[in-house]
Amino acid sequence: MLKNLIAISGVRSAGRAMALTVLAAAALTVSGPSPARADRCDDLARQLKGQIDGLAVGKTAANLIYLSHPQAKVITLGCAGRNYSNQLYAKADSRKPQPAFLDLVASAAAIIFTLPKDDMRNGAARCIRRMGFIHGDDVTTRYRRLEMRCVRTKTEASITISRGTDE
Repeated sequence: MLKNLIAISGVRSAGRAMALTVLAAAALTVSGPSPARADRCDDLARQLKGQIDGLAVGKTAANLIYLSHPQAKVITLGCAGRNYSNQLYAKADSRKPQPAFLDLVASAAAIIFTLPKDDMRNGAARCIRRMGFIHGDDVTTRYRRLEMRCVRTKTEASITISRGTDE
């Protein structure tokens, strides 16, 4: 009799262990690893849309979220990649961008990189101002631990602001 009880309790505990294992596996499958980078980037895009008037969020493709605004010809938010944690790219319609364009870039960069808007405006304006006869049409500067790259063609100018993954 005692032998039968031990055998039955062994089966019950083995059955419970198997049931717990199956439940744990099911819980991991349902929750699974969440794409934290994409969520963080989407949250940034929503935050930009909510705080900058006239900004619209477009499609997402290849770690880029396309945005649109009347002051910019092209504006994108780059999500975390190999070489940078976040990136803002904006292209102006003219060779010499208007102050409203610089204000848009400063507002977006301040939200993305959590720095003061005035500092971002100063950094973007400095990068745009440096382009010219002496420094050429492709200028890279560092400002507040951010890398700012300004490029100018015959008809338009663009600025890319990014922070490296090691900073």
